[in-house]
Order: sequence, then structure tokens, then C-alpha cells
Amino acid sequence: MVKIRLQRVGAKKKVAYRVVVADSRAPRDGSYIEIIGHYDPRTVPPTIVIKQEKAQEWLKRGAQPTPTAASLLSKAGISSKLVSKAVRPPTDRKTPKKADKKAKAEAKAAAPEAKPAAAKTEPAKAEDTKPAA
Repeated sequence: MVKIRLQRVGAKKKVAYRVVVADSRAPRDGSYIEIIGHYDPRTVPPTIVIKQEKAQEWLKRGAQPTPTAASLLSKAGISSKLVSKAVRPPTDRKTPKKADKKAKAEAKAAAPEAKPAAAKTEPAKAEDTKPAA
């Protein structure tokens, strides 16, 4: 699969990025197919330069931008229709969110309190149903 992503360049603690089209199996700073722009987050405001024609061409061919690259593409004025088609939210989460963990913990805490109350009422019902001798 072909991805549009960032490639880190620059010296230590003086980061800059190239916006590249690369194979998804290639390492972050490894081989790439084409450079379509650059991004410098250290300037005020951050510098974003992207060759729109090349970016649109790769998006039409089916290149998938990473979330960060998609954000940069939309800020650079690339058609949001092309970018939004390419970036889809994940459908299957591997790890639960904190809210899910809290809800499960609260459910477990509430469940043991309910069980003893139910256990006390069951023997009372059993005694009431016995026939009188």
C-alpha cells in the first residue's frame, strides 16, 4: 500500500519534515517514491509547502495519507473530499478507552453489592412456601 506520510529530516532537536509518498512497509526515514512537499513546525507560523497537483494525483491513485499528513494536506488547501475519502476512522479498537475501563470497574463494584441482598431474600421465600404441619 502506498502512503503519504512525513519523513523526518534536520539536525538533532532542529526537526523538519518532508511530505513523501512511500511504500507503507518502508522505514520512516527510508526509501520513498516521491517528495511532494515539506513541513517546518519550528517557524511561527509553521511552514507548510505541498505541491498540490502531485498530492491530488497520488490521492486519486489511491495513496492513503496518515492522520498527520491528512491534517497538513487539508491546511495546505488540498481538496477535503480527496483527503476525507482516504482517511477513515478505525473501526476496530484493540485496546479499550479509559471510559470503558471505568464503566467496567463501576459495574463490577455494583454487582457484588446486589448479589448478597438477593441471597438474603431467597431463603425467606423458601420458608414461606413450606406447608404448615
